[in-house]
Amino acid sequence: MMQPKSLLAAAVVLLLTLGAPGAFSDEVADEPAVAPTEVPEAIAPPPKPAPKANSMAELLERVRGGWKAEVEEDRQREERFTRERDQRVALLERAKATRAYEELRSDKLEEQFGANELLLAQLEEKLKNRLGALGELFGNVRQTSGDTRGLVESSLASAQFPGRADFLEELGRSKALPSIGSLEKLWFALLQEMAESGNVTRFRAPVVDADGQVSDREVVRIGAFNAVSGGKYLVFEGGKLQELARQPAGSYLDTVAPFESATSGMVRLAVDPSRGSILKVLIETPDARERVEQGGIVGYTIIVLGTLAGILAVVRWIVVFAAARKVAVQKRSDRILKGNPLGRVLGIYAENRSADVETLELKLDEAIMRESSKLERLLWAVKVVSIVAPLMGLLGTVTGMIQTFQAITLFGTGDPKMMASGISEALVTTMLGLFVAIPLVLLHALVSNSSQGVVQILEEQATGLVARRAKLDAA
Repeated sequence: MMQPKSLLAAAVVLLLTLGAPGAFSDEVADEPAVAPTEVPEAIAPPPKPAPKANSMAELLERVRGGWKAEVEEDRQREERFTRERDQRVALLERAKATRAYEELRSDKLEEQFGANELLLAQLEEKLKNRLGALGELFGNVRQTSGDTRGLVESSLASAQFPGRADFLEELGRSKALPSIGSLEKLWFALLQEMAESGNVTRFRAPVVDADGQVSDREVVRIGAFNAVSGGKYLVFEGGKLQELARQPAGSYLDTVAPFESATSGMVRLAVDPSRGSILKVLIETPDARERVEQGGIVGYTIIVLGTLAGILAVVRWIVVFAAARKVAVQKRSDRILKGNPLGRVLGIYAENRSADVETLELKLDEAIMRESSKLERLLWAVKVVSIVAPLMGLLGTVTGMIQTFQAITLFGTGDPKMMASGISEALVTTMLGLFVAIPLVLLHALVSNSSQGVVQILEEQATGLVARRAKLDAA
């Protein structure tokens, strides 16, 4: 009875070892299950544990069923692998055929490219032999004609010799080989421009004035740099001589009339070597009136206050200077003159000879204070304006920068002219504030020192009178 059971147990163990390890692990309840070491691509929920077998026969039947399922699964895998292998083999054959076709096509294109290169080289050599040196000459002529045309069109000599640019433009655009006559005309145009750039000549030509009126005038041309007529500078634009809409400063313009009237010798003239570019910059430079206008309301306020304070300072200096002269005359005189501060102080002393020393000293101090207030009258206003002027200049700087940043916010930084007004106000107001403050500080110091000098003389004389009276009372 024990032998068949032993054989059955050995068969079960053998089957479990060969193909059904999972079934055997289900029966061993005391040992823990080992976790799998590989993570599947798609994590599936764990399978439900199979119910425990009740007998060895039932366990054997379960092992047989699991072995059959694994055999079926292996068969399906082999079929799928075989099918995919056949598909990949077909794709490989197709790719090899495509590569062979493209290699054949590449070989044909390379042969055609080599043939074209050879043909192109033969044609270029043939063209070069036929043209010879004329090809290089033709290119140089066209380039020189174009460069010369641009120079001649903007040259002042064209005002005296019009029509030179037409031939140069036609020669530069022509695709035919130039003739001998065309080459001679080009040579003459270059030689004429070089010669006229060093001549000072007079000629009559139509001139457009600032009002747009055209009149025939005598024009003096200074090489290819400047032209003047009627005491004014001219520019050559659009094939016409035109007066500048605004002439440069007087230091430059004052040299024009003497130069026009001269017939020989060395004459001074302001020449623009850039052929008009510097003149255009000079006429755009604002003058003193325009500078003040750029300061705006703050700038005008600074000028008004500075003018009033300056006039007041000058008036007070004249008054103090006159008082100092009269005091000097009074010191040298034996008589008491009432028309000066020292004379009025001496008059107070004469009126109070009988008073005691303390009373006399108080009377004299009162008279000196009265004269001092007269001498220093309204000097505080000059001092205040000298302090306020730079502060107002700083205020104009702040408002100008605010305008600048507003322009940047609205229009960006692409056009600097949009920011020019704010920057001009900031700088001009600061300049005006310092321009007003510095002279006022000097004038205030001058007037204040002059008045202090007169007051010091009054105090010295009053102290001497009080000391003399005290000495007499002590005797």
